[in-house]
Amino acid sequence: MRFRSRAKTGSRDGADGAAQPPVPDPSQPPPTLVIDALGRKCPIPIIMLAERLREVPVGDVIAVLADDVAARTDIPAWCRMKSQDFVREETLPHGGWGFHIRRTY
Repeated sequence: MRFRSRAKTGSRDGADGAAQPPVPDPSQPPPTLVIDALGRKCPIPIIMLAERLREVPVGDVIAVLADDVAARTDIPAWCRMKSQDFVREETLPHGGWGFHIRRTY
């Protein structure tokens, strides 16, 4: 799986010190951009998403990695308010979640 861009590494690291990306779902295209908000508390994951949304073309997917439980409600709610497509949520192998958002405009 390839990622074109990556935000600053958070607190959930693998053996090599890098944040762990979401487990790939073969039925979904890989995200164009991964925003690593692990270890960040609300509202930082939303702010990071809002600041970087325009870095990807319309129709592409962004993954936000977060381990703050508030992100599970905040990110889908933000997508509804901003008319972006919330694609899915997945559990990360070392804790937290990967939230996939498709840019609509």
